[in-house]
Amino acid sequence: MALASFISIGDLSRRTGVAVSALRFYEEKGLLQPIRTSGNQRRYLRGDIRRVSFILIAQKLGLGLAEIEEKLADLPERRNPTLADWQKISRAMRARIDERITLLNRTRNQLDQCIGCGCLSLQKCQLYNKDDRLGLKGPGPRAVLD
Repeated sequence: MALASFISIGDLSRRTGVAVSALRFYEEKGLLQPIRTSGNQRRYLRGDIRRVSFILIAQKLGLGLAEIEEKLADLPERRNPTLADWQKISRAMRARIDERITLLNRTRNQLDQCIGCGCLSLQKCQLYNKDDRLGLKGPGPRAVLD
């Protein structure tokens, strides 16, 4: 592969806005796999800009590093991912994203009212959770989680 296909860790950092130390951390966790030059410098595929962007978005969605690593493992090594490669990951994540959207909508809608944990007031709880019915379903904010 031509050297022009690769960028330095500093260039990757500038292009993604991610600190060099974070890029090294991602490498340690197996999320990025740079090659090493004869002078032991890291070189990344230009496509790694997209990988780092995916990591940032996935983290914002609440995915842990293990889940992100699992998704990135589906991408090809030593070549830039194609549109089809990214679409495969996207389809695999849609259910998780839809679940998060549902939870966020439910939470937003309940925040102005009692969220089912019995914390607002005994008077309001008598309206929304008479006789602590939600408590019978288990601990935590049942009006949101169920």
